[in-house]
Amino acid sequence: MKHGLSKRTLQRQFDALFIEPQFPEALDAPINLIADATFFGRTDGVLVLRANRMNLYWRFIQSETVAQMSCAIEFLQTQGYRLKSVTLDGKRGMINLFKQRYPGIPVQMCQFHQTQIIRRYTTNNPKTDCGKALKAIMGCLTDCEQGIFESLVNALQEEYADFLSERNDTGEYKHRQLRSAFRSLNTNMSYLFTYRNHHDLSIPNTTNSCDGSFAHWKQKLKIHRGLRKHRRDKMINFLLSQH
Repeated sequence: MKHGLSKRTLQRQFDALFIEPQFPEALDAPINLIADATFFGRTDGVLVLRANRMNLYWRFIQSETVAQMSCAIEFLQTQGYRLKSVTLDGKRGMINLFKQRYPGIPVQMCQFHQTQIIRRYTTNNPKTDCGKALKAIMGCLTDCEQGIFESLVNALQEEYADFLSERNDTGEYKHRQLRSAFRSLNTNMSYLFTYRNHHDLSIPNTTNSCDGSFAHWKQKLKIHRGLRKHRRDKMINFLLSQH
């Protein structure tokens, strides 16, 4: 109404714009890299790598795979980025990839993602005493030293060893969700406190920087609900290029 243009005319003008990702140049100093992905649907997402509150690289993906992350790492290498640490959401393949590419670089598992994993296994309102105790311990994750937290987890597993070993009539474990929760903690334990073991590097203990970025531009996308994917992706390229 203001410009006397129809919706279709504005769409054509927007479609005519050529907007490609504008990645920043490599920084002089090594970076604490943060990597995470967000999804709009099961096979529609964006992988983002950030450092120093800037989006260094992003890529539209159908699933968060090691191959996609490998391409992202190769891009950073060609641009001349140097890493002093990396914070990830904890997928085993991703951790192994960074350990192979950067064997001397500390890897931090996002503590928020670990808490979310345990919550999925135990729910927000655990029904068993073991589940309730595990939930209480997870509330101490960000405040504990590794030795203390590991001792709490080990003590809880020993206390409920018989309970966790219970089987049903078919020979299957009765409390498989709880067993999976403990297995996840034991597997990731060596990566949950990297930031505390390297105080001098100021390593982020979560991927919240990425999550905050996601929330910022997703809020803008919601204003334009119903965009076709090619227009939405163009808008995302523009928003993520704004450092």
